[in-house]
Amino acid sequence: MEREETGGAAFPQSGFGQWAPECGLTLRDYFAAKAMQAMLTRDCPVCTKGMAKDAYIYADAMLAARSA
Repeated sequence: MEREETGGAAFPQSGFGQWAPECGLTLRDYFAAKAMQAMLTRDCPVCTKGMAKDAYIYADAMLAARSA
């Protein structure tokens, strides 16, 4: 995915005098992980089906809100 779709690096790393924003977690992945963490706090055994896809739907909404 392109940077516009992923939000770029969540935690850009530097090394050898250069930034390496393509390394590590994307902002989209970070948002999805946070959304999934919140979803896991619910006591709902059925909620686990499709949770990863739902987490990325929330992440995409957060990225859209950031650019609005």
